Amino acid sequence: MRRWLSRLELRARSKFYIPNLMYYVVGGMAVVFLLDMIGMRASSTFYLDMGRVAQGQVWRLLTFIFLPPSNSLLWVLFSLYFYWMIGNALETQWGSFRFNLYYLLGILGAIIGALITGSTDNTYLNMSLFLAFAALFPEFQVYVFFILPVKMKWLALFDLVLYGYSFVMGTWATRVAILFSLLNVAIFFGGDLLTSARLEIGTLRRRRNFRNNYRK
Repeated sequence: MRRWLSRLELRARSKFYIPNLMYYVVGGMAVVFLLDMIGMRASSTFYLDMGRVAQGQVWRLLTFIFLPPSNSLLWVLFSLYFYWMIGNALETQWGSFRFNLYYLLGILGAIIGALITGSTDNTYLNMSLFLAFAALFPEFQVYVFFILPVKMKWLALFDLVLYGYSFVMGTWATRVAILFSLLNVAIFFGGDLLTSARLEIGTLRRRRNFRNNYRK
């Protein structure tokens, strides 16, 4: 995967990307939240509804990424800061081109899911940013409720368990939304996860063989 990304980046010659992408995404969320607060109901106009896209409201294919994560001012402020922080960290780690590609794949996955289910928002797209950050910076520590220190790897594991439960117990529309909206995670990290799984399985087998030989 890394070789494929490197070749793609070389062919693009690092021209086809938006620097500081999360500034625009977070800024758009803030604007939509303010519009909702003053009664303009921007969220209802921006979320991805494929039926309305078919009627000509094609802007929804993009504007759904600007939906605010909550209607609570305090939670929105915290969430926007968090998205800005992890987005900038990912862009610094990967470079602007790869971060743009990762986010674009998440958008395309969400759109594919919406084509099947009829509609979607940016919940799982935002989750994909969080999971990528946790994969790259597992020891990074945040303070839950501004008090309890927790490492990102444990928060990510907790969220994966919740989404796994939703995938198993939820409706087929929920399963499709989760599956396709996290497509970018699978593309960027799937190879590493498989490699880690193989190594772990190999380690377990060697330990089992050692114990069996020791007992003999």
